[in-house]
Amino acid sequence: MIKRHIKKDIEYHLPKKEITIITGGRQVGKTTLMLQVIEDLKAKNKNVLFLNLDVDTDSKFFESQEALLQKIRLEIGNEGFVFIDEIQRLENSGLFLKGIYDRNLNYKFIISGSGSLDLKAKISESLLGRKRVYEMQSVNFEEFVNFKTNYKYENKLNQFFELEQHQTMLLLSEYLNFGGYPRIVLEMRQSEKLKLIDEIFKSYIEKDLVYLLKIERPDVFQGLIKILSAQTGNFINYSTIAGQLNVSVQTLKKYLWFAEKTFSISYVSAFYTNKIKELTKSPVYYFNDLGFRNYAINQMGNLTMNQQYGFVFQNFVYLVLKEHIRWKNWSLHYWRTKDKAEVDFVINKTNDILPVEVKYGNFSKPTISRSFRSFIEKYNPQHAWIINRNFEAELKINNTTVSFLPFYKILQ
Repeated sequence: MIKRHIKKDIEYHLPKKEITIITGGRQVGKTTLMLQVIEDLKAKNKNVLFLNLDVDTDSKFFESQEALLQKIRLEIGNEGFVFIDEIQRLENSGLFLKGIYDRNLNYKFIISGSGSLDLKAKISESLLGRKRVYEMQSVNFEEFVNFKTNYKYENKLNQFFELEQHQTMLLLSEYLNFGGYPRIVLEMRQSEKLKLIDEIFKSYIEKDLVYLLKIERPDVFQGLIKILSAQTGNFINYSTIAGQLNVSVQTLKKYLWFAEKTFSISYVSAFYTNKIKELTKSPVYYFNDLGFRNYAINQMGNLTMNQQYGFVFQNFVYLVLKEHIRWKNWSLHYWRTKDKAEVDFVINKTNDILPVEVKYGNFSKPTISRSFRSFIEKYNPQHAWIINRNFEAELKINNTTVSFLPFYKILQ
């Protein structure tokens, strides 16, 4: 079993009256998480009901609010915990749940679903003030390492990373190649991992995009994913990609939106203060799972050159930074000028900014790129990070402390 950090967040919210909503991409472990929470509640002799809208014998109880309440009363009486999986299958699910919630009954609802397009559009609006949304990703690197080391170093991972650097690099390489889908993490054979990611990808296309979102050109969508995979970390030109796919820019943007709302990709917008000299419009896209990205361009398990690892390592750092700022009122950007100076990431804090450069290559001494120095001299931040594999050092540029940090230093 892979222990997931989000489980603590869900358990913390269980006593709250609000509906707990678990969203996330297909196959990231939402159902498994719910079943683990259910098992814990049953161990405490709590009344629990689990319903899955993918199952015909369960879905019939969602024909009306009263039908569902009758089923709940039959199974657990007048109070308890009600878990509903695959909620996106229910038409107008937000209004449906709102009607039940507003009756102020003694039921705590925990629901989950894939495809945030449907889930957010129909639930967030209707359940305003009545819900807490938790977005579940595939297994992150800490969860991955803990599982791979049999939880021996669960409370001292930093010490493990420091002392076992060779093993750390092997684990990093495996994670960069195969990503964090739970079924793929659990599988030992590479051939089987490839079959599993193929199944996940096809299920995503067929169930989330064709069935749920009714996209007309799944072949175009697959082509788009392939192009984005090859351009990880680079800003995109809408017109160029639309031309490559033989679709309009409007259609391209719609498909990008679908990809984002079904959790396959995320985008980073530009950081700027001078519209004349700095790029402001082109987004940069990253993948929410590295194995998914690699599979799309036939690199899953086959990363060889430093350049290939470099793009994926940058995507990996993006995922770490996104998690790092998740509950803070900060935003994540990139910076590029029309003169082609660039910084991979800029964290815009409340009262400061933090530029972050990502380097996969080995350092023998602290060296800073001209672009990074240019940003520091222009904006004079308090701190700047250069994230790399295993080099640690610190230097000053004017009033800015530049820290060279091994990637594992920013995990927690």
